[in-house]
Amino acid sequence: MGGRGSGQVEGEATVRAAAAPGAGAARGAVGRGPVIPIAPEGWPFVLVPLALTVALVWLGWWKVAAIGLLLTGFMAFFFRDPERTPPVTAAAVLAPADGRVTEVRDGVRDPFVGSARQVSIFLSPLDVHVNRSPIAGEIVSVEYRPGRFLPAYRPEASEANERATVAIQGARARLLVRQIAGILARRVVCRVRPGDRLQPGERFGIIKFGSRVDVVVPTQVRVLVRPGDRVRAGETILGVLE
Repeated sequence: MGGRGSGQVEGEATVRAAAAPGAGAARGAVGRGPVIPIAPEGWPFVLVPLALTVALVWLGWWKVAAIGLLLTGFMAFFFRDPERTPPVTAAAVLAPADGRVTEVRDGVRDPFVGSARQVSIFLSPLDVHVNRSPIAGEIVSVEYRPGRFLPAYRPEASEANERATVAIQGARARLLVRQIAGILARRVVCRVRPGDRLQPGERFGIIKFGSRVDVVVPTQVRVLVRPGDRVRAGETILGVLE
């Protein structure tokens, strides 16, 4: 795999690798987080309209201020980062994202995973957009590729759109998590870099404003979800390693 994410790539879609060793503490382990559950990347989107709302109130423009308040509330809702409790199942592969399963595809051949299956999850603007690790393991690589901004639910978006692919080596298996930008989501944030270690359900990134996440698992994983199912990052068991 090429284009390892040890730094920062700027563009309409941006992949951020962790900036320093020990970044796991900054990312926040499972069960820990800010008092107000908002992802760090969301604070500028919350504080700017909030400041404008305060200014409008001070000027006495109450009706316009109400619009600013609604926008502030939506941004806080969109960038919410609730705590999750991963199930205690050693062989479980957890959902990396909230959303709706749109595809479960067999017959995938991946250079890193080998013979594999792919589960695709579509995130609407109303879903939590923080991404979490499906398993415990070490980050082998983070690959960024520029691309188009097709609607994320389309099958070809997996290979055509801007995306970041995170390769994870677990104790019993290796898998990929692919963050895919959509027609609205034009900023992909990946907080990890090669050598980092993640626990099941630990946060590793976020995609802004509607997107899709694919997880590619080896064929020895028995997939438990099917298209149409709703899943929650870090809690829903996508499959079990057999």
